[in-house]
Formats: sequence, structure tokens, C-alpha cells
Amino acid sequence: MKTYCRALTIAGSDSGGGAGIQADLKTFSALGCFGMSVITALTAQNTVAVTGIHPVPAAFIAAQIDAVLSDIGADAVKIGMLHSPEVIRTVAATLKRHNCSPIVLDPVMVAKSGDKLLRDDAVQALKEELLPLATVITPNLPEASVLLARSVTCREQMKDACRDLAALGCSTVFLKGGHLQGNEITDLLYDARTRETVELKSRRVETPNSHGTGCTISSAIAAGLAKGFLLADAVQAAKVYLNGALSAGAGVKLGQGHGPVHHFYGLWQ
Repeated sequence: MKTYCRALTIAGSDSGGGAGIQADLKTFSALGCFGMSVITALTAQNTVAVTGIHPVPAAFIAAQIDAVLSDIGADAVKIGMLHSPEVIRTVAATLKRHNCSPIVLDPVMVAKSGDKLLRDDAVQALKEELLPLATVITPNLPEASVLLARSVTCREQMKDACRDLAALGCSTVFLKGGHLQGNEITDLLYDARTRETVELKSRRVETPNSHGTGCTISSAIAAGLAKGFLLADAVQAAKVYLNGALSAGAGVKLGQGHGPVHHFYGLWQ
């Protein structure tokens, strides 16, 4: 019997469909994986703002993970929005119990609208409990600044930031440089074992439709790992996919704020 490449996302739900669980499942499907989900929080959200967050109890988050992994299993796990220390500790303990790997950790802290998605008291738990479990973490520059408790705002600071993030326990850091100015985006991929840093460049797509880009690229990396790609290849393929999704969605009007990328641009226009 054949089977599917299985990818599990543990994240919050975006009622607007552009980010979170919805973006992750769309990405998994577009890239040929069977997607499964563990919802950590419900958000009332659209392209303009997050108007409400309803947390899922930690015990029920663990029950969802147990239900999926005890039966279906997963070839890769992506972690997104985890709003509280209790939830972070619960997710970490449950994934340890199931011996999960590889794990892609997207340290989601703020929505595209600027609304906070991670409590201040949860940052330390994220660093202590989940970063050491991650195969790769995918912070942008503001998220790296919070994790390191210092400003990371220019290209010259990115290499040191990668090294210091890896020192928190994760084996690989994919630091995204999209917040910097310029027509070209430079991301860094740092391997703590070899201490090698690779620059990954891509053309900037000028569009307001960038809601869910962080969720999308992290879940695309997880999809690549689920299909057996080497990590560097999974990251490169994820960048190509996201750039295509941004380009295809650039001319589409959906909502009054930051619209979504076009996750299924390879299937329909």
C-alpha cells in the first residue's frame, strides 16, 4: 500500500484564512502532503486586525496531538502560534513523548496587523522548552530581537543573531531578512554543527498581500522535510514556493488590509 507524506501543524486558527492553521494546510496540500492540524487558539481575524483570541485549553491541545500521532503519525511537524507558557510546556512535553522529528518552529509573536499573538511571559518558555527541540527555527528580524533581547535591525547584525539564536539550543536557524529595505531580500541559513552561514537571496515582490508569509514559508519547509528533502533543499524550495505565491497573489484584491498570498497558484489562477 502507498501512503502520504504527512505534515502536522500545531498553530492558531485564522478565521480570515490567510495565516495560521489555514495557511499551513493550504501549503501542505499545494506541495503534495497530507496535512493534519492541532489548533492552539481560535482568532477572530481578517486582513485588517485580530479582534479576539480564544485560547484552547492546554490539556485539549495535548489530546489533539496524541490523537493524530498515536494513529496517523507525522513525517514533519510545524509549530506556529503558542500563546502562553502552559501551552508551550504542554506542546514540548507531548512532542518529546512521541519522539517527534523533524520540527520546524516559527516563533509567531505578532500578526501582520500588529496585534500581539504571544504573551510576554511566554517568551522565556519558548526559548527554554521548544527551541532545543527544533530542527530549524524561522524567525524574522523583530522575532529574533525579542528572543535575543536586543535589536536586530540591519544585515550586519544578522550573522551574530543566527549564532546566538542557535546557542539557545536549536541546530539550525533560518533568519528572514524581509523587514530590511531594498529590492532584494537576503535570508540567512545557519548550521550550528558546521558553523556555516549561507545567504539565500530572492527578488522582493511589491504587494500589500503578504498576510501569512511567515506561516507559509515555515509550513513549506515542513512539507519539504516530510517529503524527505535535506534541510537546505527544503528551505530553498520553500523560498521559491513563497515567491511564486506572492507574485501570483499580488494583483488580487481580497479584504481591506493585508491580503493573503496565492497558495494554489500552481493549480489554479
